[in-house]
Amino acid sequence: MMQARALAAAILAGGRAERLGGVNKGTLPLGGTEIIDRQLRALREIASDVFVVGPEGDAWTRRGLRVVPDEIGGMGALGGIYTAIVRSPSDRTLVLACDMPFVPIAFLRRLAAEEAADAVIPRTVRGYEPLCAIYSRACAADLRARIDRGDLHAAIAPAGVRVTEIGPEIIALYDRNGVIFTNVNTPHDYERARNLLDVNFSSDHGLTEDRITTDRSRT
Repeated sequence: MMQARALAAAILAGGRAERLGGVNKGTLPLGGTEIIDRQLRALREIASDVFVVGPEGDAWTRRGLRVVPDEIGGMGALGGIYTAIVRSPSDRTLVLACDMPFVPIAFLRRLAAEEAADAVIPRTVRGYEPLCAIYSRACAADLRARIDRGDLHAAIAPAGVRVTEIGPEIIALYDRNGVIFTNVNTPHDYERARNLLDVNFSSDHGLTEDRITTDRSRT
């Protein structure tokens, strides 16, 4: 039997969140639980190691998370992905933005199941979702070349490697209300996330799972 390829997970801490008053977005509470803790419950189920890419902070260290700074500062999301790849202890690394509270563990397991690919990237009707994706070390060379020439658009698949797209039809199986890739960048985003959340405790797994209701279903 072939052994599963090891998978690490990197939480991208992002920038200064000036539109949210400089708060660490991962510490924003939803349903009584900070976003980072919601993510950790899922990530620690599927990854052998979870670490953070970004500046040091008490929110990370008191949870026992290793923090690594950007390899090349000021390169935005692409620089964070590159750092996650080259500083990961595993060949494969799941990258997740710290402000995405609604990514279910079942979907992360679906990404992780694509072990033959060097990059596993969800693709919605809007395009790629690079901040909830898996990259192998084989992707590093192309990402570094793009950084060196100033092409910092992250939502482009790495070139010269095996890429598997997780398309809209598959995503919909895990995301009936279209909220998986919701992120929290502004006070409006945060209020919307709070309105979307309806927490349901699963006795089967001992984990907090999300049952998302749309505004229409509340009326």
